[in-house]
Amino acid sequence: MLHHIELWVRDIEYSKGTLGWLLERIGYTVKDDWSYGISYEYATHYIVLEQGTDVLDAPFDRLRPGINHLAFQLPNPEIVEEITAEALDNGFTLMFADKHPFAGGPQHYAAYIEDATGFEIELVAQLMEVA
Repeated sequence: MLHHIELWVRDIEYSKGTLGWLLERIGYTVKDDWSYGISYEYATHYIVLEQGTDVLDAPFDRLRPGINHLAFQLPNPEIVEEITAEALDNGFTLMFADKHPFAGGPQHYAAYIEDATGFEIELVAQLMEVA
């Protein structure tokens, strides 16, 4: 069972405005906030954004070994589109725009968004099965 995820960021204030905004928008609440970090809680787990003294001053690269992106399941395609549109006004860009919303395949409805630091978030909606 997932307990928490800790993401080290280069600029905590910037990340609060992008990743933090998104986490709150999809239902997370602020658990703790301190000078170099913040944690967002949802159900039984939480996500930490931290700019500690040990964080290297190097750009994030989702193609290097390590975490590539976080994916969050949302209730339906309409919510995915609503939050994606808002995210574009909050520091994110739409990845794979020419294939949106099926960049992950014809049965995978998702928006892939990225902040200016290169951190990717995937917003996924379950498609209804047609009988």
